Amino acid sequence: MNDKNETMSDAFPDRLSTNPKSPYYNEELLQRDVGIRFKGAEKTNVEEYCISEGWVRVTAGNAKDRYGNPLTIKVHGPVEPYFRDKTES
Repeated sequence: MNDKNETMSDAFPDRLSTNPKSPYYNEELLQRDVGIRFKGAEKTNVEEYCISEGWVRVTAGNAKDRYGNPLTIKVHGPVEPYFRDKTES
């Protein structure tokens, strides 16, 4: 049963966001240092991703909206989330 819990915790949700106001925010999962490969390249500025629809939201430079949040752009392509701690070991 312990192995099953470990594999379930290694599964990624279809959508994940770094914004605490988002319904797709998961603090426990984000603390495990999630990395994103988008079109085969590692991206460090991803705000949100969706695996099934194949897109990521990335920050658009230093631009801010009227509420002080970073502006984001939705980019389409293959998305591969992974845990950075597992790839380094």
